Formats: sequence, C-alpha cells, structure tokens
Amino acid sequence: MAKYVRQLQYLLFLLPILAIYSLFTIYPLIKSFFLSFTNFDGYTKAYDFVGLKNYVRIFVDDAITSAISYTLFFTFGKALLVTLLAIPLAMILDQKFLTRNIHRAIFFFPSIPSGLLLAYIWGFILAPISSGILNTVLRELFNIGPQPWLADPLLAKLSTIVVATWAITGWHAVLYLAFLQSIPKDYYEAASIDGANRLQQIRFITIPLLAPAMTVSVMLLLTGGLKVFEIPFALTKGGPGYETYSITQVIVQRGISETQYGLASAMSIVFFVIVLAIAIFQVTVMQRREQGLQ
Repeated sequence: MAKYVRQLQYLLFLLPILAIYSLFTIYPLIKSFFLSFTNFDGYTKAYDFVGLKNYVRIFVDDAITSAISYTLFFTFGKALLVTLLAIPLAMILDQKFLTRNIHRAIFFFPSIPSGLLLAYIWGFILAPISSGILNTVLRELFNIGPQPWLADPLLAKLSTIVVATWAITGWHAVLYLAFLQSIPKDYYEAASIDGANRLQQIRFITIPLLAPAMTVSVMLLLTGGLKVFEIPFALTKGGPGYETYSITQVIVQRGISETQYGLASAMSIVFFVIVLAIAIFQVTVMQRREQGLQ
C-alpha cells in the first residue's frame, strides 16, 4: 500500500509539468497537424479542408525542395566538421599547460553570443566585395582577387557551415573534455607499461570511452543543424537564389509573410518527421557502435 501511495505522490508532482508540456508542445503539434489539411491563412477564422494538397505542394515547390536539400547538407557538413575538430581540441585542452583555462574560455566563448550576432560579424569578414576583411587579407598576402564568399552558391553554403562550425566547436569540445576527464588515468598508465604508444592509447582507450559523448554530441549537432535559421539568414538571407534557404526560414516565410499557414503547418509536420527519423536512426546506430566498442 505504501508503495502505491508513494507512486501516486510522484504522479501528483509530475502533473504540473505534464500540463505545461501538453499545453505548449502537444497541443500546438496536434493543432498544426489539423491545420495542415486546410487553407488557413493565420488571420481569418474561415478556412476549408484541402486534403493532402499542402503536402503535395511541398515536393513541387522549388524553394521548399531546395531548403530541404540545403538544410541536410548544412546539418551533416557541420556535424562532421565539428566532430573532427572538437575531439582533438578536447584532447589538447585536457593537457596540463599554463594557459589551459584561458584557452578553454577562448574556445568556449563563441558559443555564448547568439548565432544571429555572430553571423552579422562574419558578414563583414566574408563580404564578397574587395572591402571584406578576408578578401583584403587574401589580396595583401597572396595577391588574390575578391572572392564571392556569400554570392557564389557553393561558397555561400560552405561559408555558412564554416561560421556555424567556428561558433559551436568549442562548446562540443567542452562536452568531450568532460568525458575525457572521467577516464581513469590508470588505463593509460597500464597501457604505457604494456608498451602502447600515444596513438594506440587514443585508438584503444580514448576513442572507445568517448563513444557515449560522441552519441550525445552528434545528436545535438544533427537536431540543432536541422533547425538552423539565424546564421544562413543573417549571412545570405537564403541566397543566392534559394541555395541557402533553410527549412525553418521557408516555414516562417510561407506561414507569416505569405499568410499560407496551412502550407506552413504541413511543412512543419514533415520537418518534425524528418528530425524524429534522423534522431532515432542516429541514436540507434551510435548506441550499437558503443556496444561494439565495449
């Protein structure tokens, strides 16, 4: 009897959180799913059911298909670059040297300001005219003419990935650093006694024991990357053409600027399914990888 009373107490404490979560997450999701089958414009109460028309439009609209393509390219490109840079950076910051804490703060700092602010600053650096800071450096040091960093389709995509990677690598390095510091030093001492060099220690001790951190880091990178908005919007406004249009930017534009709330709701539902599918697939695969490494 006491067990059931205690469980009932737990449930009572959870009720306020469940109510808030349902109000701000579950209800809007259900409402969006309902409106995705209508021509609701977001302002008037009169609307009609249009069936799957909004879902069909998603795959025949060039701006939307381009946004899906760019968002996936940005997400996986940033996740790959950040992972490749954050792990070595965490290993370096884990070493004992005089300015270690200062360097940790320096690398972590770019993750504090908003992405919008950072992107505006990088807009001056990557300005595609000769007055851009990067173009000026290239001209003075290597006599290279101005490059259209934000005007060329491929360069614009790569520039947004580089800026996002620069902004968030330090944060993920700190995540890996926390896991690195939890690895017992005895493992490395035993490996050294057995004759293992530094690279072998990294391969057989560090990387396997960092697998849980990698699962968390990659999941955050993928889900965060799929929701990207600030950096591409501030740098390129989605251009040139639709080359750096993100899914969230299209949803906002279709729903608010063009008063096609029904279409925007349908895009939100598709977007939700894409994020959910990628997150489940990534976590499942990487957890199996963890088990294999152990």
